[in-house]
Amino acid sequence: MPVVINLDVELAKRKMSVAELAAAIGITPANVFVLKSGRAKAVRFSTLEAICRVLGCQPGDLLAYEPAEATASETPVT
Repeated sequence: MPVVINLDVELAKRKMSVAELAAAIGITPANVFVLKSGRAKAVRFSTLEAICRVLGCQPGDLLAYEPAEATASETPVT
């Protein structure tokens, strides 16, 4: 997936556990782990706002776009 979630990096910078973040933002540790592991398909803006508030960061610190390399089937035909 071309959108990468860097929640693990931000948690490590602050020496904060998944359980601590979950308690601080009011969601389950399992849901934080889904975000942290990059398996989430979506994130609510209210959750993103709460994470940024607790971690003192910007959404761009948590999310990055890394385009996938084009495969032969995706190469435009000229």
